[in-house]
Amino acid sequence: MKVQYLLDTDACIELFKHNESVLEKIETVGAENCFVSEITIAELFYGAAKSGRQEHFDDVKNLLLAFDLMPIFSSLQLYGVHKAGLEAKGQMIGEFDLLIGSCAVYNDLVMVTSNVKHFDHIPNIKIEDWAQKSNYKR
Repeated sequence: MKVQYLLDTDACIELFKHNESVLEKIETVGAENCFVSEITIAELFYGAAKSGRQEHFDDVKNLLLAFDLMPIFSSLQLYGVHKAGLEAKGQMIGEFDLLIGSCAVYNDLVMVTSNVKHFDHIPNIKIEDWAQKSNYKR
């Protein structure tokens, strides 16, 4: 079974900044094995709107052409389970991060993010940080 990846918002921003480490890793694993969630797209469009720069909107649209979109609907029950579990432990993380992370776990995708400390609280998540030279893996 081939390994597939879900790119978090910060990984996509690193891609927009032409981070060599991220670009090389995508080339190595293949763009066809990389996905972005609907939540990530929403966050990126928000950032583009906040910046007021058309090129940021263009970046997001180009991202949608480069990678398949991963819907979140199927992972919503798992999101609820994760949220209740993290709340009980006092380890709450941002709603969007939890939605994206639950989507990764549900679809058996490796979460690609530099925001390791938030995602690391989600049970059964696999994480890699492609923007760092250490290439964190869990």
